Amino acid sequence: MTDPDPSGPDVDPLRGDVDPLRGAAEAMQQVRDRCVWTQQIDHRALVPYLVEESAELIDAVETGDRAELREELGDLLWQVLFHAEIASRDERDPFDIDDVARGLTEKMVRRHPHVFGDAVATTPEQVLVLWNAAKAAEKHERTSVLDGVSEHMPALALAQKLLGKAAHVGIGSAVERPQRGETSLQPRNEAELGDALLALVAMARDNGWDAERALRARLRGFEGEIRAAEAG
Repeated sequence: MTDPDPSGPDVDPLRGDVDPLRGAAEAMQQVRDRCVWTQQIDHRALVPYLVEESAELIDAVETGDRAELREELGDLLWQVLFHAEIASRDERDPFDIDDVARGLTEKMVRRHPHVFGDAVATTPEQVLVLWNAAKAAEKHERTSVLDGVSEHMPALALAQKLLGKAAHVGIGSAVERPQRGETSLQPRNEAELGDALLALVAMARDNGWDAERALRARLRGFEGEIRAAEAG
């Protein structure tokens, strides 16, 4: 994506003959050029907004609000465009949204050989095998199953992720699970509380449950209880 001619008028991103995605990218470019707040933002300063927008998108998905879902997807797309526009002006290693999109397309083609190649996958399990094989080939420099796992994930989600990785190296069963029907693990200190929480996440994973989503759903119910108490 090239910079607009500074001597000529900018393209109207809402013009009917402009591709909507291209229009969004051009709008981001003009905002970066002309908005004094936007000009002083860098990748690191954007992180809190990225976290917030991601959380709002999750809320829209889990509450089933279609209008909110469309809006929040747009807000998250704006974050991607924002980061790409910042990156396009880097003096040492510039890349723009076209480079990002091209790299994504190449990755999706590589990881779906049953769609774009001759491989055959008739079940979700077979698709996952092909995906993991392609990913392993791309990330051949990694030396641990933990490489690439972000420590910035929410703790419950990270616990569930690490349990999956542990299973790959044969220690997934080392975490003690609570017995079915057991209502209280009664930890006596924070270390034992950590053990108890990990055990609950392990039990959730065994049952195909998402521990992070389960707690979010319960907290939404708890928020309702708080609001009802306030209304008295």
